[in-house]
Amino acid sequence: MIEFRHLTKRYSKEATALFDINLSIAKGELLFLAGPSGAGKSTLLKMIAAIERPTSGSVEVNGQDIGRLNATGLAYLRRNLGLILQQQRLLTDRPVLANVLLPLLVTGTPRDEAEKRARAALDKVGLLDKAQSDPLSLSGGEQQRVSIARAIVNRPQIILADEPTANLDRVSAAKVIDAIKAFHAVGVTCLISTHDDQIYQPGARVIRLEQGRLVDDGMASREVMASEATS
Repeated sequence: MIEFRHLTKRYSKEATALFDINLSIAKGELLFLAGPSGAGKSTLLKMIAAIERPTSGSVEVNGQDIGRLNATGLAYLRRNLGLILQQQRLLTDRPVLANVLLPLLVTGTPRDEAEKRARAALDKVGLLDKAQSDPLSLSGGEQQRVSIARAIVNRPQIILADEPTANLDRVSAAKVIDAIKAFHAVGVTCLISTHDDQIYQPGARVIRLEQGRLVDDGMASREVMASEATS
């Protein structure tokens, strides 16, 4: 589903965020991007969403080189992506439900259908009872789960989560990861960047970046686990 081919991203001669990344991600994978701050995890996710563009090399999503997409193609790509950021950026001038249905209204979904789908998304993350609450009245973990509901209300094929559990306590972090796992369980491809190795899931692929370089693509450990499971 996602293919990086010799991808390099430089912001300047002195600052290379990613260097010669070659990586394949299959449809339906649950994948963790590991590495310290500044390793290039966020930049890699932004490449998939075409928020950042390669300096050289390419990234393909569903067989399309996103560096060559026009504005219409980019809009379609992003409609199939669910973005979950460390900073939730919820709109504080409207209730939770209005935050979640906003992406649907932007794409022209009728109001009744948008509200129905927004309520279903909130139900999936366990927050339907907070539909009319002020976002600022929610805990940090609840706000992050609202951002997950907003990210999946368009029924994306891919979820990109950038440090979604940062600054959350263990209980809240577990609920956030469980919410993402629920979408993975129905076939959504999920990429989660983190520096917290306590949220890795058994059997999930863990990719490691250091100083913009791919040092472990997670394939060897996954093959060992598969071998142990069948032995």
